[in-house]
Amino acid sequence: MASLPVLCNNSNMNTDYKTFYEELTEPYRTEGAVPLINTFNDLITFLFYVLYPLLLVYIYINFRTLFWKSLLVPAVSFLLISLFRVIFDRPRPYEVHDIDPLIQKSSRGHSMPSRHIFSCMVIAMTVLQINSEVGILLLLAGASEGFIRVLGGVHYPDDVIAGAVLGVLAGLIYFI
Repeated sequence: MASLPVLCNNSNMNTDYKTFYEELTEPYRTEGAVPLINTFNDLITFLFYVLYPLLLVYIYINFRTLFWKSLLVPAVSFLLISLFRVIFDRPRPYEVHDIDPLIQKSSRGHSMPSRHIFSCMVIAMTVLQINSEVGILLLLAGASEGFIRVLGGVHYPDDVIAGAVLGVLAGLIYFI
């Protein structure tokens, strides 16, 4: 299978990414911070995955004409993102660089784009069509999750940026 170029893939760049990651995570490598980062990662993920089915029920009851779009746009785009990740199979930072990630994860590859962030953003965009204030708060929560995923060492910055951009673009279908 083809592999997307890995950010910082030569030895000098590898050292540069390791240095970048060590400098980024140094303030968070305390006894209390690491569990907190993992807890926030889990909570934000849980929030979005519980929110989406509840949102679908709410939309079905109150905005029935939007229901199929609210179900199919995230579902189809999620499947396309998943297929892209399988085809290009980009390694995760902890696989390529000698780093100690703050979020322990055993999966390999499928790093680009971040499905966590894609999901956060497309769900936030779905909410945005119903309630702009809550939608904006969820977009901010998704951006926070993106920072946590990079800080955790499970994604490169461009993985989460790509996930965010693709999630917002998929979500813009609602406004067309």
